[in-house]
Amino acid sequence: MDASSQPDTGAPQAAVDAWQLLGSRPPKIFAMHIGYRARAAQKGRTPEAPGYFLKPATSLSLGGEVVAPAGTEIFGFEGEIAVVIGSAARAVSEADAWGHVAYVTASNDLGVFDLRWVDKGSNIRSKGGDGFTPIGPKLLDAAQLDPNAIEVRTWLDGELVQADSTSTLIFSLAQIVSDLSQLVTLEPGDVILTGTPANASTFSPGQSVEVEVTATTLRGEQVSTGRLTSTVRVGEQQLPAYSAQPKPTPEQWADASGRPISEFQEAAAPVLDDELREQLSTIALATISSALRKRGLNNVSIDGLRSTQPGKRIVGTARTLRYVPNREDLFKSHGGGYNAQKRLFDDLHEGDVVVIEARGDNRSGTLGDILALRARHLGAAGIITDGGVRDLDVVTEIGVPTYHGGGHPAVLGRLHVPWSFDETVACGGATVQPGDVIVADGDGVLVIPPALVRELVAECIEAERAEEYIAQQMDAGERLDGLFPMNAQWRAKYEATQGSAPAADER
Repeated sequence: MDASSQPDTGAPQAAVDAWQLLGSRPPKIFAMHIGYRARAAQKGRTPEAPGYFLKPATSLSLGGEVVAPAGTEIFGFEGEIAVVIGSAARAVSEADAWGHVAYVTASNDLGVFDLRWVDKGSNIRSKGGDGFTPIGPKLLDAAQLDPNAIEVRTWLDGELVQADSTSTLIFSLAQIVSDLSQLVTLEPGDVILTGTPANASTFSPGQSVEVEVTATTLRGEQVSTGRLTSTVRVGEQQLPAYSAQPKPTPEQWADASGRPISEFQEAAAPVLDDELREQLSTIALATISSALRKRGLNNVSIDGLRSTQPGKRIVGTARTLRYVPNREDLFKSHGGGYNAQKRLFDDLHEGDVVVIEARGDNRSGTLGDILALRARHLGAAGIITDGGVRDLDVVTEIGVPTYHGGGHPAVLGRLHVPWSFDETVACGGATVQPGDVIVADGDGVLVIPPALVRELVAECIEAERAEEYIAQQMDAGERLDGLFPMNAQWRAKYEATQGSAPAADER
């Protein structure tokens, strides 16, 4: 690179300072999407091939204070290793690629996730703002380094939060450089951010993020970039009305922080308050089924399952988990690490009912004793799976009522890939959505749309009062004809015993 070349005038001073560190204004800045295996496991997906996005040269800085647009609040840090191209590369091989790299340094792929909703994958607003790509503070000579043994660490307010090595990259540094060069000519000064380790998260104004890259040279010397320090401040100037405005949604908070989306959702009034839960605990499933059928809902039973706790009723709110048929490459990307199954069981709340779609295939376990213990600890009301249960005797002893298709000793990966949670699933022939109300006992399992629960319970209570009256008349020796169901004469007698309360329609 030509260290004497001068950057263009009129650019932000932070970018000019970074260009001077690099020796010139970089023609291009590339950034990896998912680079490290641990990050892929945390995200629940492993890329088939390297993926990138572009960042403006003016996004570079040497750290310090980054000014975010007014109204934004979701600020993410991603400590990364950046490589700087030293000589032009076009369609170079993996073996030759590292020879085209001049320097290695630290970087922070800083993001403002409030603006990500409009980016459609480009990240231009969320990660392309002036100063949003801190690098430095020192450059390490790439020719003196083993590209497979470079380490990166990130601290938040002095606490180590990220640490990994290029030895665990999904695609090596040489492969990344080679891959980019197949379609794009890499030029001297180009910067490539190579992905962030697991545990990238959010930080707030006033907090400090530090990133350091270290390595051992080929001569055995320890070298370091030093710590790259960044903070964020929210600016005062509002974005104009025609610009994309900040949208700090729960989805963006969860994505940026790596925490469950439920932590960022506003607490809504529960569909099942204590009174409704108690009422549903006493109403017969047959009565509930009849009330649902009157509303045209005939396909709301989860069929063909047995319970680990016969005689014990489940009343709760559905949390759903979906398994897809096992495919070896998909199990490799979605089956291990902190997968959808583990994330759901870690996010259960009191009264939740786990409903698992396993396609009615019970030739493998869909959960075992460890997950049942986690569900019990968090207060789950029950578990329903149309697949098999591993450790069935122990799961039974743990005590969380579990409806299942049978016991099986095989592990999950024999047949199933844990794919997603809290989305619409099919279980035992019924469609179940997150938030549906689940009621189950020896008669089976019913799924109640939450919007109907309150009126349905009121109707069912009245229907059971009427049925109790009929039963009393049967005990007194009355005939079935005209009484079950009640004709007008018997209805009038019944209503007289109930005051002015209207009678429910008979089943």
